[in-house]
Amino acid sequence: MVATKRKATNSIDGPSSSKKSHTAHSDAQSLVKAILAQPDTYPILDDDDDVRRKLVKLAEYARDLEGNLESAPQAGPVPKTMTPEKLAAAVEKLRKVANSGITKQMGWKPSCKTGTTKWAYDGVCTDPLVFRTLLRLGGPPNFKTHKMPVAEFNNLLGQIRASVRYADLYLTGSYVKIHWDDGGEFKFSGTYGKRQPGQL
Repeated sequence: MVATKRKATNSIDGPSSSKKSHTAHSDAQSLVKAILAQPDTYPILDDDDDVRRKLVKLAEYARDLEGNLESAPQAGPVPKTMTPEKLAAAVEKLRKVANSGITKQMGWKPSCKTGTTKWAYDGVCTDPLVFRTLLRLGGPPNFKTHKMPVAEFNNLLGQIRASVRYADLYLTGSYVKIHWDDGGEFKFSGTYGKRQPGQL
């Protein structure tokens, strides 16, 4: 026996709610157009009952539009608004946490002599605005991986340095790799070690 697909319910129940709404409020829509076409000269009727009927139609139309907006699917989460003070505080907190997390990884290893010891810091920032402000991206972080010069990274997060028995250790290499996930997870990675010739 060949299975048949069941038709969607709204295909047999009649016109969609949006089409019903458009038909039911056609008079109100026409009235809105007429008023807006001549807002200064639109005639006001002397018949109170007729005026009341038109006002009721407009009110019903407005209420129906409100209902359509409430039931419409949202394109995405409404972004949270932050005051400049709260944004600055959140950016500074993220900066300190990331700086500390990277510095704690910078222990002495033989490869520190050549500045090739690898490090990686994983973090979470649920607000893209805070993340992009910290790194001065100028827009939403719409990349998966981004390379930032070490000097710029140090400038944004504060000079990253670890003192060990043998030497002071710094971020090395040409750039820091930045990975961002839309869920808010991010990773900074690069190399560190003794300051190399030609490195500022």
